[in-house]
Amino acid sequence: MKAVTTPSAGTNAHRTASVDVVLPCLDEAEALPWVLERIPPGWRAIVVDNGSTDGSADVARALGASVVHEERRGFGAACHAGLTAATADIVCFCDCDATLDPGDLVPFVRRIAAGEDDLVLGRRRPETRGAWPLRARVGNLAVTRLLQRRTGLRLRDLGPLRAARREPLLDLALTDRRSGYPLQMVVRAADAGWRITEHDVPYYPRTGASKVTGTWRGTWQAVRDMSRVLADGGGGGGGGGPATDAEREPASAARPGLGPARKGTRP
Repeated sequence: MKAVTTPSAGTNAHRTASVDVVLPCLDEAEALPWVLERIPPGWRAIVVDNGSTDGSADVARALGASVVHEERRGFGAACHAGLTAATADIVCFCDCDATLDPGDLVPFVRRIAAGEDDLVLGRRRPETRGAWPLRARVGNLAVTRLLQRRTGLRLRDLGPLRAARREPLLDLALTDRRSGYPLQMVVRAADAGWRITEHDVPYYPRTGASKVTGTWRGTWQAVRDMSRVLADGGGGGGGGGPATDAEREPASAARPGLGPARKGTRP
């Protein structure tokens, strides 16, 4: 199975689709204004506060975002809390640290709304040498190779910027609540026959310290979480246990649809 890297494109399809953007957040008060002001008009930002102590939730609320509190620590826990809180037809995911511009999700949504793809992923293209540390790139390469071996899917990145329809995402019944959540989404989508594509996006230096890939230890832990997902055949677990009724047990996860910045700076 081969993933397709698509060029940038844009139409008006994203303006007619209802879209929620899930933003997992842990102490990102400094980055939030930059991120939230780039949410496309008409889309709803859902900031999932995962135990911040810097007032991130208050900043997000003051800037007009919907705020969800998730007490369970973990990237997957925050992402899934946002997904279950979403109500739009299309749900996007984006990091809250200003490394990614949520405005770059517009062509993702266009492809989903037009029925061209089922899951669109952002392939990160660093704008500066330090934007994507070597340790993070090494870890990402290792996981994408394991993913290809497991599913046949040829991806160059497993970045957090992505979009898909909400109901099919819920039907995947994702259970990982740690760093394996993004990978589990791709594995289960591939197993269900989804059309998965990559789309190049700029990747900027983050604001503040990284919670995961800022150290070799954090990167290694993330790789371990993802390797566990692959070893479990996409089952994951990640410390979160099985999905609760509120987190949606699926009837089916069949493929949905059946039935200008300067280089090195943020825009």
